[in-house]
Amino acid sequence: MMSKIIRSVKISGTGSYLPKKVVTNKELEAMKITTDEWVYNNLGIRERHIAEKTQATSDLAAMAAIRAIKDAGLGVEDIDLIIVATATPDRPAPSTACIVQEKIKAFNAAAFDLSAVCSGFIYAFSIGSQLIASHTYENIVVIGADTFSKITDWTRRDCVFFGDGAGAVVLSSCKSGDGLLDFCLGADGRGKNNFTVQAGGSENPTSVETIKSGQHYFSMNGRAVFQTATEIIPISIRKVLDETNLTVGDVDYLIPHQPSIKILKVSAEKLGLPFEKVMTNMDKYANTSGATIPIILDETLRAGKIKKGNIIVFAAVGSGWTWGAAVMKWA
Repeated sequence: MMSKIIRSVKISGTGSYLPKKVVTNKELEAMKITTDEWVYNNLGIRERHIAEKTQATSDLAAMAAIRAIKDAGLGVEDIDLIIVATATPDRPAPSTACIVQEKIKAFNAAAFDLSAVCSGFIYAFSIGSQLIASHTYENIVVIGADTFSKITDWTRRDCVFFGDGAGAVVLSSCKSGDGLLDFCLGADGRGKNNFTVQAGGSENPTSVETIKSGQHYFSMNGRAVFQTATEIIPISIRKVLDETNLTVGDVDYLIPHQPSIKILKVSAEKLGLPFEKVMTNMDKYANTSGATIPIILDETLRAGKIKKGNIIVFAAVGSGWTWGAAVMKWA
């Protein structure tokens, strides 16, 4: 796959943003929805950040983008393209990326959204990297941002899974041999009903009936999500490692999507990867969907854990089904 790449691509800056409002498991327990013990033991979640009513996905995305651009030592005028991976766009039209472009005043940049739900960041990261590698663009901002609280039924037990947040990276070129080494993407539309929002699109347009019946909230088959994730995550990681002649033992850190602590532990066990190499933050933020990977990458970097030359693997599985993995030599 990467033999077609003309030049190497690195992450030159990272940034993230979490809303200030926090909802704890204890608060949900008080509402007779679930128990703190069950949520933490099964999912690894203690609390989640929730956007204010006045905060849209673009507001979170814009803050993360500004921080990533500053971290890269660039100005907004240096950005050629903005890609926003989100399942919770501000509007059906225009794209959330265009709204972010206006908010950060990056008027030299093209902009578009990408929808792959929890795999969205890896999809967007892979596409952006190809555009840098082919000399089409010099600096691209890839943002994962979601406000799942807006499409959550807070009276149902599955309200515990998601939180709101945004993470961003700036992609730029680097010397050959460093940066992105390989990636793989996959999908299987036969899984489309296992995690879905039934109404609001052309198949089932918004109506009084769809609103009354709660079809604009997400619905999920938790068992199917677990089975698919624990199968696909190890397979996709092994694929990118094999393509680059690396082994699981070469991996310094796995920075995965944050579906649940049990999914990550089973996946790591299947890979033979020590769990201390698996970065997690779902205890603080729950599952922020497309934002999970860039948020935890930003936090891991700021904690001083990632060093030049480290082998970093990203992996995710999401609605669709969609999935992907990428391996980098940190530049």
